[in-house]
Amino acid sequence: MAGRFFDEWSIGDTLSHDIRRTVTETDNLLFTTMTHNPQPLHLDIEAAKASEFGQILVNGTFTFSLMVGLSVGDTTLGTLIANLGYDKLVMPKPVFLGDTLRATSEVIGLRESQSRPNAGIVTFLHRCLNQRDEIVCQCERSALIKRKGP
Repeated sequence: MAGRFFDEWSIGDTLSHDIRRTVTETDNLLFTTMTHNPQPLHLDIEAAKASEFGQILVNGTFTFSLMVGLSVGDTTLGTLIANLGYDKLVMPKPVFLGDTLRATSEVIGLRESQSRPNAGIVTFLHRCLNQRDEIVCQCERSALIKRKGP
């Protein structure tokens, strides 16, 4: 189990996740069609070329999902009870086919669970960066995490 228990986190803990991912045309096409998103900027090369970006834009919800997925192994794998919410989601830069993305996580909040004595709530600030170290996605994730056993 790679994730940490609630008791093992401190505010300010920061992780750079080792796994990186180069986004492919197949990633974008499959995710976009699986989620029934008809946005031409994700699917139509001619429409994308005519846009201000001049090329296909990667579906933002794919970028968000990838960012969270890259973080799970180091943060909540095996210790998560439930994700409680994602807040302050922003995508300040576009992602293009061929971009290589990586993620970082910082603990920005810790609190005891009022309803579950065996758990606590950790709030992470997740960031996704491209190969130019530009932030392409960021959000806060609140996770209900198990406490370490006695």
